[in-house]
Amino acid sequence: MPVTKTTKRRPRQIERRTVVNSKRILQIRKLIKEANSLLSNSNLAEVEKMLPAIYKAIDKAAKRGVIKKNSASRRKSRMAKKIEKLKK
Repeated sequence: MPVTKTTKRRPRQIERRTVVNSKRILQIRKLIKEANSLLSNSNLAEVEKMLPAIYKAIDKAAKRGVIKKNSASRRKSRMAKKIEKLKK
């Protein structure tokens, strides 16, 4: 197997992408965890303000291939369900 410039660059590319992808996943987890804690305290107004940021982070991760499309849809749906349940 030939050792080309691209095969030498590949590990560095993977390392950079891994860092970016893990930051995106951590951001999603942090937002969802914060929203869940606010929901447990019945702070509905704050969660509704956070919802666009949560959706944006999830959609961007799905667009970039960090998480799959169905996974993104499921996470958004679960968050919306929790909010609707609290409204009632």
